[in-house]
Amino acid sequence: MRRRIWLRGWLKPTADLYRHLVIAALSLVVFVAGVFITFRDQLMPIVERLINQWESWLAPLMPNAQSGTATHFFGLVLLGLGAWGVFQGMQHFVAKIAGQEEGKPGVISDYMRKQKLARGPRVVAIGGGSGLSTLLRGLKQHTSNITAIVTVTDDGGSSGRLVSDLGIIPPGDIRNCLVALADAEKRMSDIFQHRFTKGAGALAGHSVGNLLLAGFIERAGGDVDTALGLASGVLAIRGQVVPSTREHVRLRALLQDGTEIEGETAIVSSGKQIQKLYLSPDTACAHPSALKAIEEADVICIGPGSVYTSIIPNLLFPDMVNAIVKSKAKKFYICNVMTQKGESESFTAAEHVRAIMNHVSGRVFDYVLVNTGSPTEQILHRYREYEQDYVVPDIDSIKHLGFKTVAGNYMSETDYVRHDPFKVATRIFEMVEK
Repeated sequence: MRRRIWLRGWLKPTADLYRHLVIAALSLVVFVAGVFITFRDQLMPIVERLINQWESWLAPLMPNAQSGTATHFFGLVLLGLGAWGVFQGMQHFVAKIAGQEEGKPGVISDYMRKQKLARGPRVVAIGGGSGLSTLLRGLKQHTSNITAIVTVTDDGGSSGRLVSDLGIIPPGDIRNCLVALADAEKRMSDIFQHRFTKGAGALAGHSVGNLLLAGFIERAGGDVDTALGLASGVLAIRGQVVPSTREHVRLRALLQDGTEIEGETAIVSSGKQIQKLYLSPDTACAHPSALKAIEEADVICIGPGSVYTSIIPNLLFPDMVNAIVKSKAKKFYICNVMTQKGESESFTAAEHVRAIMNHVSGRVFDYVLVNTGSPTEQILHRYREYEQDYVVPDIDSIKHLGFKTVAGNYMSETDYVRHDPFKVATRIFEMVEK
């Protein structure tokens, strides 16, 4: 008795609410019952006549036993066509509201594509210069899980001046990689790459992107990682760009004649064959984010790029080499298409591989992508005027060194002979899928 009195007292403040809820529930039941009765008495005869008419149309084509199956099939076809039309209409409507330009993927298609790229393999690309940025343009078509590890020993041009004036790491190769991975509008990428001409005074020779990166670094209090996060957000890049080290390092070389020289620009312009490269200071460590990306990678790509100034400097960090050697990823070296003056004159593909092997302790790649396509004689003649030549694909010599070769025509020939980033990336991902 006391419990019933307590329950009534507890429900009393909400008695009106519960009364209205009960009335609403009963009203819904009555309404549904009314709909059912109306359907049975008024609509069902019409539906039965339509079914009979439909079966009479199907009778000449198939037995009555199969008319239900045919009806299901026809209904599914109409449902599919209707759903596809609604999807296309929604996509067009959303794109129109969002100001989508004609000829570009719709908003929904773009979203689906980004979701697919987000599920792609984790790729680490190691290098510098134009070679790495070219490769990234192909890789980002297959995955957005990309980490570009960029060399930071450049001491010439705009980068060298900013290093000297502001004490920052060289921004040039980092800028190129950011732009290569950019998903922002082309106009924004073009602004980043714009270079001031001679009439610009103190700005002459500087690119807008280098100056912006310098500004981001200063705004971040010298924190390069924070600065790169800001720049990555501006360009909406797919993946991340990481310098090979946070420390200020310079490149030193022991030349073939026994002399030593310091500075990347001085080494290349010396005109002498390089025997061995070192970093100054030799205690520098690789960037922790680079090591973590290597550890988690499914694919590691080394190159393409200048073998002595873009590739090997990244491999002079013992901790980075150890991480690559231990990695379970598929590891590729993408050999250059053309030789480079001051670094690799007359080098064959196998000699590029030997140069890397002479600087690392361990196996940092298993596959060597070798270009077998040949430039035209007209293009070759122009390159030879600048003491550059075609890299001979001596595949047998590479195999004798213990590496697997992935040969093919990976060349893109316009005014310059370079790798076709889409051919290279497609071949790499074919290998990964196998």
